[in-house]
Parts: sequence; structure tokens; C-alpha cells
Amino acid sequence: MFVIELTYKVDLAHIDAAMKPHVAWLQRHYDAGTFVASGRKVPRDGGVILATAPDRATVEAIVREDPFVALGLAEARVIEFRASQRAADLPARIT
Repeated sequence: MFVIELTYKVDLAHIDAAMKPHVAWLQRHYDAGTFVASGRKVPRDGGVILATAPDRATVEAIVREDPFVALGLAEARVIEFRASQRAADLPARIT
């Protein structure tokens, strides 16, 4: 499993201007089954995506395609971890 942390490098006006293609990129990877959850960080200085993939190289390639990253609006950090436990009611707890 992977945590993708995005950190914005530009003003929010530039982020908002690129939001539509970013959301389309997110949806493509939700549809493919790669992304599990995502959202803005609080405070809004970036975002977080939970992902599954066969390996880190796959996730890094996906991240490079994010319009925020490709346009130089954000930098991304990929953290790999082994999910060894989870809450039994996980779907109900994610809101």
C-alpha cells in the first residue's frame, strides 16, 4: 500500500486553475482500482492519496502523470507501507 503526499509549490489560485484535470486524473485511477481514498490536507497546502499497486515504480509513474506534478505546481512524496492491520468497520469510518 502507498501514501502519496502532495505539497503545493504555488498559490492556491494556480492549484484551483488546474483542479479539473487533476480530478480527472484521480478518477482514472479510482476507476482502475489503484486509488482507495484521497483528499486535501488541513491546512490546504497539499493533498493525500491512498493507493494500491504491484510496486513502487508503478505508483511513481502514476504520480508523474498528475497534472499538479507535471506542471510543477506540486511535489509528491511516495511512502510505501505494509498494511498489516485494519479496522473491521473501515468502510464506515472513512468519511
